[in-house]
Amino acid sequence: METISRISSMLETARELTLEAAQSAAMSRGTGIGTSSRNSSVSHIKKLLDSRSDRDVLDGMRQIISLMYRPEPSNPFFSAVVKNVASANLEVKKLVYIYLVHHAEAEPDLALLSINAIQKSLTDQNPQARAMALRTMSSIRVPVINQIVSLAIKRGCSDMSPHVRKAAALSIPKCYRLDPSTQPQLVGYISTLLGDSQYFVAGPAVSAFLEVCPDRIDLIHKHYRGLVKKLVDMDEWGQLATMRLMTFYARKCFPLMTKKVQRSQTKPKGFYDDDDNTDNVGDQDTYDVPIVDPELDLLLRSCKLLLQSRNAAVIIAVVRCFLYLAPAEYLASAVGPLVALLRSPQDMQLIALYNVVVVALRYPKPFTKYLSHFLVHASDPSHIWHLKLEVLTILFPHCGDHFKGLIISELEHFAQGADPDLVRESVRALGRCAQGDPNTSDKCLRILLHQITSLDDNLVSESLTVIRHLIQQDPTSHEQTVIQLVKHLGLTTNPDARATIVWLVGEYAGLEPERSFAPDVLQILVQNYADESEPVKQQVLLLGAKVYLHHVLRNPRKEEPQSEPKAQQQLNNEWADDQNGEEHDANGADEKENAAEEEDAISLLWRYILLLARYDTSYDLRDRARLYKALLSSPSSNQIANLLLLAPKPVPHAPSPSETRKDLLIGSSTLVLGFDAGVHGLRGYENLPDWVEAGQEPDSSLRESEIKLDKPGTAATTAGEQLDKVLREHEMSVAASNRAHPSGVKGAAPVPKSKSLAQWLDEPESETEDETEYEEVTDSDEEEEEEEEEEEGSTDEEYETDEEEEESEEEMDSDEREQARQLLA
Repeated sequence: METISRISSMLETARELTLEAAQSAAMSRGTGIGTSSRNSSVSHIKKLLDSRSDRDVLDGMRQIISLMYRPEPSNPFFSAVVKNVASANLEVKKLVYIYLVHHAEAEPDLALLSINAIQKSLTDQNPQARAMALRTMSSIRVPVINQIVSLAIKRGCSDMSPHVRKAAALSIPKCYRLDPSTQPQLVGYISTLLGDSQYFVAGPAVSAFLEVCPDRIDLIHKHYRGLVKKLVDMDEWGQLATMRLMTFYARKCFPLMTKKVQRSQTKPKGFYDDDDNTDNVGDQDTYDVPIVDPELDLLLRSCKLLLQSRNAAVIIAVVRCFLYLAPAEYLASAVGPLVALLRSPQDMQLIALYNVVVVALRYPKPFTKYLSHFLVHASDPSHIWHLKLEVLTILFPHCGDHFKGLIISELEHFAQGADPDLVRESVRALGRCAQGDPNTSDKCLRILLHQITSLDDNLVSESLTVIRHLIQQDPTSHEQTVIQLVKHLGLTTNPDARATIVWLVGEYAGLEPERSFAPDVLQILVQNYADESEPVKQQVLLLGAKVYLHHVLRNPRKEEPQSEPKAQQQLNNEWADDQNGEEHDANGADEKENAAEEEDAISLLWRYILLLARYDTSYDLRDRARLYKALLSSPSSNQIANLLLLAPKPVPHAPSPSETRKDLLIGSSTLVLGFDAGVHGLRGYENLPDWVEAGQEPDSSLRESEIKLDKPGTAATTAGEQLDKVLREHEMSVAASNRAHPSGVKGAAPVPKSKSLAQWLDEPESETEDETEYEEVTDSDEEEEEEEEEEEGSTDEEYETDEEEEESEEEMDSDEREQARQLLA
């Protein structure tokens, strides 16, 4: 029979599925034909919604939900859908709620018609129906019902079902967004839900706290240990919200404490024993060791268990807690799970790399053993290999010789690639590696010098820029490097590359006068001055000014002092010469010819450069020439010219591209967007507060609760472990009570039997505990008074009742003995 019934139920199910598939296929064919078929489908859907069969209504609601996500209107069915809001079928009610939430803002008046039915669902016996009603009511964005929503949330906070309380916690932010004036009421609800015993209620309560009242840290004190204990069992959203809250809470409530530890450096023992008393006394050195507060240690140990989470956001949140709250040894345990995120898809891999770069800028050493994970692959897009190259340059100074050689080989390979962007970034990465480790600068410089012979102007320009930075770090040891660059000056046509070489010649070729080759280079460059680009012309003019200044400083000129009358007379003479143009030009030409014979070659070269720049088409170049001429025209301004032209330049340092993001909070969208997020970051971004000063933190007694603090070194227990522990304690207490009061001992208290569900339901509902206790006390007092009165006036009746009881017991014993004999017979 069971087999036959099972087969019949399977056939009925198959029949229903076939009917539903046929109806959906007919609807899909009907909606694609034309206007007439569309009108018929609308009438057919309304007919299904008006049907008394739950199956027809459910089919009609499914078709309407499918219309909502297609470019077809679904508003005409609003009145027909609202009629089914009070349906007893849970599946129908779900679809009706989805439709209401989607169209409530467009039809607020019609949506109000369903509020009464939704309110009735708040008292439904099914907790799932109550939770759906509360969630739907809070999602209908109609300001008129905001007070009703607030009352529904209040009722949901005290509901027996944890699912309804979770729905109440999720509804609090929606109510606050709709009407911020309800914040005082909502804060009270949040305070109640934060102390809920269920972990999946506490998580949404923390999210509501962060949105409604994030500054009310005083609400967290008494719930701190409970939230930390529930952290392991929460879902991913609750874990993210709780760890964010605890990161801010720890900065505001736990001061950063350190203690000084002495570190002795013992000297080697002397040859004789007498030297032990003097030479073995070491120099005492002290260093600070961070002290972790026990309450903070509880949070860190709970977070450490989440490193095995499958959610990438949870792992990054744990790393954030360790980075900003814990000593370095905690962070070392989180580096492995963080690097493991590089095996994720490219979108998650990009976010993980941004966070890896920020952490590596602070603590690069733990990442060195995972260096092979950051090698660039051929399939990596540009935004991925940019960050990988940056991580490699950050870790380069902290890894071994083998990995250093591997990194340099990789960068050399990519510097010869076809992608110009990759070539530029690889050359820059080589320069950052040489700056990070001076021992490898010669090797990096040799690689870069080979690149300047390339036909790619982009590669040559970037290589020369990096070479200039390396030369500036130690100019005296790179004289031959500058000479080698001058040899390649005629082979490159890139303006930036030629300008860089000319600047290097002018900066470092004139340091030693007897070995200076700058005048020769200047004489060659002047020959094709008109054909050079403007950047090269500017550097040639600067080179001529430096060469002439070196010459003037080695051969100082004497200037005769002139008094004011003589100076004024000279100005008058010059004005008179201007009036007599012909005589002045003839005499001046003779004087210039005589002076030119006396001047040397460097002065003539400098005057020639000034003439070339004077008639150039560039205004900037002409202004520069006029400035240099004014500085170098009189010996009194030579010192100013020396400070301007020959001042020592600071050694350039190429920082990591993400150095500006170093202070941004990891795990945030602002970190990924960088400058695109604006000066203050995205809306809602908040940086971590400073550590609270010692002595100003809240009293630790505020965090005392029923949950005891674990001993240091033990891991936080999960909910399952807590249930197992309670079950074992209950079994032990039952066994102990059985041993103390065995059933065979005379006078032992009878063990109460557990009542069945029917017996519990048959009992009348009890009132509150206080009223029942008061009634029990009054009843016991009245019974005691009645017993005292009876004892005073009815002693004779007690004797009679005792004799009657003895006789009845003897009769019962005789009857039992008679029954036993019959059974034996």
